[in-house]
Amino acid sequence: MNLFNLRRSATVVAEPPRAPLAEPDAAPLSRKRLMPSAERAPQVFVRGQGSWLWDSEGQAYLDFTQGCAVNSLGHSPSVLVKALGNQAQALINPGAGFHSRGLLTLVERLCQSTGSDQAYLLNSGAEACEGAIKLARKWGQLHRNGAYHIITASQGCHGRSLGALSASDPLPCNRCEPGLPGFSKVPFNDLAALHAAVDSRTVAIMLEPIQGEAGVIPATRAYLKGVEQLCRELGILLILDEVQTGIGRCGALLAEQTYDVRADIITLGKGLGGGVPLAALLARGTACCAGPGELEGSHHGNALMSAAGLAVLETVLEPGFFAQVQDSGRHLRDGLSRLAGRYGQGEVRGQGLLWALQLQHELAQELVKAALDEGLLLNAPQADVVRFSPALTVSKGNIDEMLLRLSRAFARLHAQLKERREVPA
Repeated sequence: MNLFNLRRSATVVAEPPRAPLAEPDAAPLSRKRLMPSAERAPQVFVRGQGSWLWDSEGQAYLDFTQGCAVNSLGHSPSVLVKALGNQAQALINPGAGFHSRGLLTLVERLCQSTGSDQAYLLNSGAEACEGAIKLARKWGQLHRNGAYHIITASQGCHGRSLGALSASDPLPCNRCEPGLPGFSKVPFNDLAALHAAVDSRTVAIMLEPIQGEAGVIPATRAYLKGVEQLCRELGILLILDEVQTGIGRCGALLAEQTYDVRADIITLGKGLGGGVPLAALLARGTACCAGPGELEGSHHGNALMSAAGLAVLETVLEPGFFAQVQDSGRHLRDGLSRLAGRYGQGEVRGQGLLWALQLQHELAQELVKAALDEGLLLNAPQADVVRFSPALTVSKGNIDEMLLRLSRAFARLHAQLKERREVPA
């Protein structure tokens, strides 16, 4: 199928009606008080629904980032809005020292659905990874003569807390803080390098099944199966960071299921809350070794966030949901592959509804900006990689619309590059 021959079907809403503009007397929005962090687009978004966002000017944008896979069910899904509204009227946060029905229900449901023995709720994926590090080192004290060293993969990213950053590579905060000791990095998808790095100090191997920030680099099946076998033979823990790949993103509840492996510790985040701050630490077998207070937190698993997590989990566990994610993912993959061939770009890689397009040149940020001009939201985890993480509920019509806008963004970028070459120095 010729990508440029695609036409907007009458049954597909290519662009929803414009959202109401801000009130005339609304105070002007200033960015001066906002501490600098990552570079942000100039738009100020005021409303979202499904795969669409509207800015304060009423302009609609097709969102294929969804907060870097945070909004698993899209923007403001009715099931999440209802769960949050109902819970907010009953109980928001009883306090860290008390249970709530929602907390206990979500923990039970998480353990049942993932085959885990214990779960602990947190606010972010970085905190979950921090908790996994603490838990593994506690296990090392109990079962491996005090071993504390954790092996991770080059270009892995496990969050932005200091401990999680120390397990990540590269360390973007090195200019601010040194990494903590007790970590080493070896090349991803290199089983021999992992084997050579293990010694008596090693307590765990910590990996992402798919390295998201590195540019959506999947582990090979042979590699991840080999890592699992290595951990069993050497008596160390396998930690899988599923903050980005879990909760249906890869077409199964956990990516480990698609590889037929079983980790001792799993971290979840992003999509678990469907857009609100929620993460989880899962443990199995002897890895369930945390003592009271060792994973302390302030507002972890409050009643409101637990209600959100339960609504998301129950939705993705509905019959046929994962099959639909897989089907939509194939449609997205095939469309991106056609577009890559037309424009002479590199490979398309990923799984489920997490995909990346490898570019031939380091123009990813410029392509993202060109896409923004076409009303399409994308992100670039690497200088030569554009990433796609739409809502798990995205329609094929929205995928086709995204491909049309992306093709126009490529044409816009190529025109800009041609103009630059023709401008005399």
